[in-house]
This record gives sequence, structure tokens and C-alpha cells, in this order.
Amino acid sequence: MTTPSGTIKRMQDLDLRGKRVLIREDLNVSVKNGQVGNDTRIVAALPALKMAMEAGARLIVMSHLGRPEEGLPVADQPDSSLAPVAAHLGHLLGVNVRLVADYLENPAAAQPAAGEVVLLENVRINQGEKSNDDALAKQYAALCDVFVMDAFGTAHRAQASTHGVAKFAPVACAGPLLAGELDALEKALQKPERPMLAIVGGAKVSSKLKVLESLADRTDQLIVGGGIANTFLLAAGYPVGKSLVETDLVDTARELMKKTNIPLPVDVVVAKEFSADAKATIKDVSDVSDDDMILDIGPKTAAVLADIIAGMKTIIWNGPLGVFEFEAFAGGTRAVAKAIADNAGFSIAGGGETISAIDKFGITDQVSYISTGGGAFLEFVQGDVLPAVAILETRGQD
Repeated sequence: MTTPSGTIKRMQDLDLRGKRVLIREDLNVSVKNGQVGNDTRIVAALPALKMAMEAGARLIVMSHLGRPEEGLPVADQPDSSLAPVAAHLGHLLGVNVRLVADYLENPAAAQPAAGEVVLLENVRINQGEKSNDDALAKQYAALCDVFVMDAFGTAHRAQASTHGVAKFAPVACAGPLLAGELDALEKALQKPERPMLAIVGGAKVSSKLKVLESLADRTDQLIVGGGIANTFLLAAGYPVGKSLVETDLVDTARELMKKTNIPLPVDVVVAKEFSADAKATIKDVSDVSDDDMILDIGPKTAAVLADIIAGMKTIIWNGPLGVFEFEAFAGGTRAVAKAIADNAGFSIAGGGETISAIDKFGITDQVSYISTGGGAFLEFVQGDVLPAVAILETRGQD
């Protein structure tokens, strides 16, 4: 895999037979009453795990779960245990997945027997995990012959299980999920077919300012939505009532509008309160009252944006266009989602709310690539170095 700073080894190109293969996955799923809820992240990890098993590797898997207290045994914080994940993963793989908690004190316990997979207990309980402690990273590395980083969702964190272990493992490579993410992002950002469009929605300009600035320089067109669009409307002189807005970033919005074409809403859906039961009213942007809250784009705007999307060959989407969780204010995001689904070009979408919208509007199979990483996706888009990717690039030159 060629990236801006080097070459990363791919898991599928290595001979794994008989090797101890340690794969870092993102199995951070919701668990309630000992049962896994949405298992999307677990399912996303399966290709790498099956690849290792089919290649004859001795498979060890590690992941975090939630935000446990570092240094405190899992027995003292049982909600942080990966036990439910081990059971669910075993069901999906059709093999016994043995959860090992004492792998640092007893490394031999982490070595899988024939026909089983070992899952290491939550790495975030280990002292030094978050600080990327070298001593802990060396303990991880000693468990394997090959380390595979496959957790794109944690690639923006320099931690012992994502970055440090890759420094010290005999061989370090990218798994198919991570490799696929990087390939898709490279296609969208470094070698895009033109014209190129980015859609950035969400609550605040401040939370996505670097993303907006980066995309304004790269794209032919930039669509903003949600609370972000309110700040741009205010910058253009339109009333926004009591909508969510960042007045201190009005000048920034004006500068961004000078850099690239940012079409503003011509009509919006407003309400007097933020609630699923609030009465929705469509208004032209110039008619927003002082007591109105803008909660979605209007149908005229949705039609304009759909026409723009239809003419694009590369689309990056992060963030909804309105409060799509409330049906009365879901029309704008639904229209944009449908337009992306109908587009024959390359589309990539990322971020938790975006994925929820894709699922709600049933277009999963019509988006070219859906990123599993929220923070990592945004940091890559805004041009930041992902530590876990950078170390793989370095190790790829060994």
C-alpha cells in the first residue's frame, strides 16, 4: 500500500502459517445485561480474523471496551470485561474464543491451543496503555510473531496497543479493515475524480473547523448542514432566531465562503422548541423569526443540493443536515442520503451520526465506502497524521 510517507505491509501478503498473530481490533460495542447490542464493529473485524485462521495462524485478539479506570483489575469494574464480546465473537466465528485476563503476568496463558482463538481482556485496564508506555508495548509484542493493526477507529490514538506494540513486534502490518479504510480515503482525498464535493453537517463549526478548512482547499464544492449551516447563514446576513449558532466564528465562515462554493439554504424547517413533537414550519431563510429554531433544511434547498450531488464524481459525507432523529426534521438528511445513493460516482461516509442516518434511510449498500472510524476519519480528512498508521509506514521499510 503506497501512502504519502511510505509503504505499509499488508496482512494478506504475509505467510502466517504457524505464526502467533496478534490482531488489534476495535470491539468497543455496547453491552447491556451481559449481552452485546449493535455488533457492527465485531462483524467488521471478522475478515481479518478469518483470514488469519484460514492461513493457519495461532490467533490472539486484543481490544478496548468503554473507558475503564486504568490500573484497576477488571474484577473491580466488571462492566469493562470483554466476556460478552468473547461469547458473541465465538458464535460468529464458530470456534471457542477464550478470554484471558492475566496475559501480562502469565504470557503463556495467552497462547491459543489448537482450534481456539484467544481474546485478551480489555487493554484499557492496563497501566500505561493510554500513555503508550514502552514497557507495556514490549509485553504485548512478546506475545506474537506478527502484529496486525486492524482497528482504524483507534488509529488516531498513540497508545500501547495501537502504536507502541507496532514498534517492538517482530513484524507489523495492516489488516484488511485498516487497509481498506486507507485505500478509500486515499481515493477520495488524494486521487479524487472531479468534480469533488464534501458534505459536512453537525452542531458546531468549532468542532469541525479544521475539517472545513482542509476540505475548502481540496473540494470543488462544500455543503454545510445542521447547526454549522446556521453560522454560515448568519455570516451571510440572514436571521437565525434562537437557533444553535457560533457568533464568534462568523468571520471564519465568511473566509471559508471565499475559498470554495458553499451553497446556503434558501428555505429551512423551523420550530419553537427542540422536541420530537414540535410543530415544524417551512420558511424562507429571510423569514426566520426571533423565536424560531432552525432544525432542518427545507424542500427547495434539498432539491438544489440533490441536483448538485447528482453532478459529482467524488463525495465525502460527514454529518447530518438537520435533526434527523426527529421525523419532522429528517427530510433534508433523507433527501441528501437518497441523492448520494443515486450518484454513480465514488462516495465515502464516516462518523457515528452519519452512519446512523445511512442505516435509517436504508442506503448502506449504495454508499461506496462507509468508514468505521469517527475521530480517525475526521483527523485523516483534516490532514492530521494518524500515529498507528505512521508507525506501520515506518515498520514497512524494515
